[in-house]
Amino acid sequence: MYIGRSPSSEPDLQELVGRVALGDEDAFASVYDAVAGSVLGVARAVLRDRAQSEEVAQEVLVEVWRTAPRYRSDRGTALNWILTLAHRRAVDRVRSVEAAAARDHKAALLARTPEFDEVTEQVEARLEREQVRRCLRTLTEVQRQAITLAYYRGLTYRQVAQALALPLGTAKTRLRDGLIRLRDCLGVTA
Repeated sequence: MYIGRSPSSEPDLQELVGRVALGDEDAFASVYDAVAGSVLGVARAVLRDRAQSEEVAQEVLVEVWRTAPRYRSDRGTALNWILTLAHRRAVDRVRSVEAAAARDHKAALLARTPEFDEVTEQVEARLEREQVRRCLRTLTEVQRQAITLAYYRGLTYRQVAQALALPLGTAKTRLRDGLIRLRDCLGVTA
């Protein structure tokens, strides 16, 4: 409302919104002047942050300009329509800020979470070593020696054969047979 003018000389807000729907810029300027303070007040009540409230108020007034043709007077007054837009936009902003904060918090937690649980990994490795030792005890002495030399000391087939004073073919057979028994004992499926 303008100071010094009588209320009857002001155009009706519903009529102004109708003119805005037709693209009347002067009518929009009048709507802006009439509702900007109320829109900012609604946004401020929801957001409690001046800068964000001003952004939301600006967005709402732009939305009024763009969506004025959608206003239906049979559903309520123009002021209520505009203030409802303001309230919804402010609530959406709050939800957006909360969702962003939740995403940031979750990302921070994930960044601090180790890729694996060291204790669990150590326990599993210890259990696997014990199971391998138990299965190694089920092998014949020659099989156990051949596998120990090949897999724990890193010797080749030829070096295993020389270390055990066996022909190369025999050393390979002992290794193969020992590995098959280990596989069966460990429950590994081929």
